[in-house]
Amino acid sequence: MALPPKIKRDFFDRSVHAVAPELIGATLLVGGVGGVIVEVEAYHHTDPAAHSYRGPTERNGIMFGPAGFAYVYRSYGIHWCLNFVCEAEGSASAVLIRALEPTAGLAAMRRRRGMPDERALCSGPGKLCEALGVTIKHNSLALDRAPFELRARVGQPEIAVGPRIGITKAVDEPWRYGLKGSKFLSKPFKA
Repeated sequence: MALPPKIKRDFFDRSVHAVAPELIGATLLVGGVGGVIVEVEAYHHTDPAAHSYRGPTERNGIMFGPAGFAYVYRSYGIHWCLNFVCEAEGSASAVLIRALEPTAGLAAMRRRRGMPDERALCSGPGKLCEALGVTIKHNSLALDRAPFELRARVGQPEIAVGPRIGITKAVDEPWRYGLKGSKFLSKPFKA
């Protein structure tokens, strides 16, 4: 059976609100390790919860560049978080990858996370980055080149929509998307 087509950088060169739900069901591998994207959040430059809201800084500069690159940052000084830069150059919008269903490289993920529970390996942005070995060294790398491999989803999954998690600004925006019924989500969606 043929693999789904690779996602190219131009996929990301459009509204973050179009890209985010279309990533649900796509496959993300980093160095051959990863799985199916089951949860994401959209952050638009007009959104006070977005890192780019107050303008470019040394940390968020990649968000202002062209679409199709990784934006990796440290959350609370503890966890790395992986984002995909979207929209036209200067827009500074991105999709946070929140959770994966692990399908490739499970032994490496279990070793990196120190746990056998498949469901908990990638059920949150920090867990996901630890399992996939994503660090600041991945910041500003093109998403259509190694070590990244992104493949389009097959079919049309049923997508749940709800407010984002763990933010204090623009908390009611329905910009969190997930694979409905997935046991690999970071947190269930309210019915």
